Amino acid sequence: MGKGRLEAFSDGVIAILITIMVFNLKAPQQHTWDGLMDIMPGVLTYVLSFVYLGIYWSNHHHLLQLTQRVNGGVLWANLHLLFWLSLIPVATAWMHESEFVDLPVAIYGVVLFCCSVAWWILQTTLVAQDGKGSRLGGAVGIDIKGKASMLAYLFGTLVAFVSPWFAITVYSILAVVWLVPDQRFERAVVEAQRAEVARQEGNVGHRRSEEL
Repeated sequence: MGKGRLEAFSDGVIAILITIMVFNLKAPQQHTWDGLMDIMPGVLTYVLSFVYLGIYWSNHHHLLQLTQRVNGGVLWANLHLLFWLSLIPVATAWMHESEFVDLPVAIYGVVLFCCSVAWWILQTTLVAQDGKGSRLGGAVGIDIKGKASMLAYLFGTLVAFVSPWFAITVYSILAVVWLVPDQRFERAVVEAQRAEVARQEGNVGHRRSEEL
């Protein structure tokens, strides 16, 4: 089946999740700088989770640019990813409202870890569908960055019971690492676009030669 419906549904879900997180933000109780500072932890937590959702949305877009069709396994793998992404607003709100005590911070890490595992499953399912020799398979490779990130999320989750703020630092560093566009997919997408342009130009040249 075509991938358009899957992309549209995923975009809509992620947009709704961001909207839910915005609704969880509270306006300052006091109309002063002190009032603004009181809500800054919640704002910064929102920013962190917004960045994570943005990273998944952007990488999801690049991932699907390298494949033209999806099967039933891909649909379920995508739903599995969206399930864990849908828990980010809940984990974000709990972490903030608890004032960053160990268990909510650890649960936030669990959600991030499960999102990364779900991403790996979706990515692996797509590669299995297209083949390791496909452009997608070549772009993914052995995916050291993704696997290392899963271990880092797990580390952050465990260290949250010792130092919640250190765990949040780990989560923030990983967000910055993934905020940089993945060059593997960028290069593969550009190559695919160039190949498509060359194919279309070749078709036009072939039709003109036949007309002559």
